[in-house]
Amino acid sequence: MTDVNRLPSWLRQHIAALRALLVLTALCGIVYPVVMFGVAQAAFHGQAGGSLVSFRGRIVGSSLICQEFVTATGQPLPQYFQPRPSAAVNPKAKADYGCDPGFSGASNLGPDNPKLAAEIRARQRQIASFDHVKVSQIPPDAVTASGSGLDPDISPAYAAIQVDRVAAARHVSPAEIRALVAEFTQGRTLGFLGEPAVNVLALNIALDERYPLR
Repeated sequence: MTDVNRLPSWLRQHIAALRALLVLTALCGIVYPVVMFGVAQAAFHGQAGGSLVSFRGRIVGSSLICQEFVTATGQPLPQYFQPRPSAAVNPKAKADYGCDPGFSGASNLGPDNPKLAAEIRARQRQIASFDHVKVSQIPPDAVTASGSGLDPDISPAYAAIQVDRVAAARHVSPAEIRALVAEFTQGRTLGFLGEPAVNVLALNIALDERYPLR
């Protein structure tokens, strides 16, 4: 058997480095991921699986990712609450109107960029016409995309200006829709982190369950 101590120092250093590499690869690349996967599946199965949401026996989305409620041509459906704008769009797909997990990202337009200003004004005009509200009533998240482009929540203020339109489309009273929004409004985490939010997918599913289209 070869005495390692008799080997040149540079070779001993390489052998030691190789041993450390193999040990760390086994621990960090195999053992740790397997243990974490097992713990996640056992203790947080839903979250580990993507926080998928089912409706009437089929998966309709994830509570962590926004989705568009639009027609085949990209027009917003009046019977549903609309999410905030999304910059997560596949530029090669004509029917991709946002909330595409494969293209998560922001527009990278600065606050003083003329293109962004023009887009915001266009969105304000569209929302003012669609929801029959004044531009001054439209909150910032209604006309700006999130950093990921996949934000699943909207502010209670944005939900509030959509209540009358959704109620009219579903032929129910605004008070009933307003109560539903309040039910699905999530408060700040631990009472002080973040801002109150409304998960659009969860709210729209509740709409279809309680106030189906007539």
